[in-house]
Amino acid sequence: MEWEDREESQNVEDRRGLGGGGGRIAVGGGIGTVILIVILSLIFGVDPRKFLGGGGVGPGPGAVDRQERPPDPEEDKQAHFTKIILHDTEVVWDEQFRKLGKTYKKPVLVLFSGEVESNCGFAEAATGPFYCPADAKVYIDVSFYRDMERSLKAPGDFARAYVVAHEVGHHVQHLLGYSRRAEEIRRAGGKSEASVRLELQADYLAGVWAHHGNEKYRFLQPGDVESAINAANQIGDDRLQKKARGYVVPDSFTHGTSKQRMRWFQAGLKSGDVRRASDLFELPYNKL
Repeated sequence: MEWEDREESQNVEDRRGLGGGGGRIAVGGGIGTVILIVILSLIFGVDPRKFLGGGGVGPGPGAVDRQERPPDPEEDKQAHFTKIILHDTEVVWDEQFRKLGKTYKKPVLVLFSGEVESNCGFAEAATGPFYCPADAKVYIDVSFYRDMERSLKAPGDFARAYVVAHEVGHHVQHLLGYSRRAEEIRRAGGKSEASVRLELQADYLAGVWAHHGNEKYRFLQPGDVESAINAANQIGDDRLQKKARGYVVPDSFTHGTSKQRMRWFQAGLKSGDVRRASDLFELPYNKL
């Protein structure tokens, strides 16, 4: 993926090294919740620190004081990358919202290390990237990119860009009112359905961004699309549950199957049509 020569977003809070402090709760609503360690904790109903070798009420390995570490050139490079991709999303979504007769309110990117405080609560690095609608901010610990490559077997710059675009997709759907529709489904007893619809729609919107971003910047190189599709495949609920416990429980899905995630990302990439995002809330659940 070509990305080095473009502009960084200025809507960034760099909290790396600051730590989050205080009590910690897991924050949902993001692609990062599919990290295997979190899936395991959800499946077995235990503190995720038990899988990390910790326990008790003390901080886990993710809660380290990064101020004690020397600067990490690779981490700085990935932070630079993330700021550029965020700017790409700003340009694309500003244009798409104008076409809809709307104004795009840009989210703020929060780069953190270890743990972070948001208006949705405290989160540790193990939670992965997430979007908090209460403060309209996207939270990313760039160490997640290493987890993608090592644990999820999903390397590549465009796979990482897909992660950023997915979280921004949650912001877009929030602005377009889909979060309210999901809440109606939740109140009717469809908690899993509401979550899956939102996550698949964020995948679709990530594809829409990639469609228009590539038209503008020509950033795609051979193998890039395949790397993003592979990332979508690796983080499907069915694949992760099968890996974690040997069988699948569809009623507990939160993000959709590997096949669904690949399908909707590719659909957005092919069409570039924001309006078709409504399909994710209009199609019968078993047709997604």
